[in-house]
Amino acid sequence: MQIAEAAETSGLSIDTIRFYDKSGMLPDLPRDGRGWRSFPPAAVEWLSVLARLRRTAMPLADVRRFAASAHGPGAEAAAAQAERLAILLAHRARLAAQRAELDACEAYLDMKISFYSESIEEQG
Repeated sequence: MQIAEAAETSGLSIDTIRFYDKSGMLPDLPRDGRGWRSFPPAAVEWLSVLARLRRTAMPLADVRRFAASAHGPGAEAAAAQAERLAILLAHRARLAAQRAELDACEAYLDMKISFYSESIEEQG
């Protein structure tokens, strides 16, 4: 699969895929006779993983650490898996804190909406 198809399948832009490749976040990609990257199914799935992590607003530095742990030497060793788990757990905790803050903001908005709705009804 060429980069355009990989972009469409993963939901990432071609520029983002090139950035991830240059940043070392992708496994070594085979190249065809023209020197173009070829994306086997496992690489496209990895692009989807990266896309999901970024959609959750995981900081790029953490995505880089996650990728290095997943594709570096000893990636299947318990220590590397523990590192990836720690990255994911820390990110989940950040998301939970953000969700709690958004819930509080939504509750405030609901209160204000109720106030103005009642005020308008009383006037009308």
